[in-house]
Amino acid sequence: MKAILPMALVLGVCGLAGAADDKVVDPVATWKCEYEIDGMKRTSTLTIKKDGDKFAGTMSWPDQKETKLKGLKLKDGALTFSAERKIMVNTFTVEYKLTITGDKLKGKGAVEIGGEKREFDIEGKREKDK
Repeated sequence: MKAILPMALVLGVCGLAGAADDKVVDPVATWKCEYEIDGMKRTSTLTIKKDGDKFAGTMSWPDQKETKLKGLKLKDGALTFSAERKIMVNTFTVEYKLTITGDKLKGKGAVEIGGEKREFDIEGKREKDK
């Protein structure tokens, strides 16, 4: 009986440690993203890598090559960053706040155009390694 209680405590603690590991968010991947602005469906590719103890990444669109992400942070399961979006002669800074759950991400993008802040929903899927 005395041996059962310590063994139960050890197994319980190990079970809790394993459960905590399930909540670890790993943003490192290439993500295929979709969003809609003014009724038009659009796509982008988000690539996040580990750079030492920090994250680094890029974002690209069908009409724009990769641009480096700025202020990339992962805190409390939320991935935040900004990216410069170039459309013709105009450059816009788009702020992103995304939540990653397994192989999916979901969140918001926000951009200021003509003094007006516009938000849009964005979703993405982790690309499988080839």
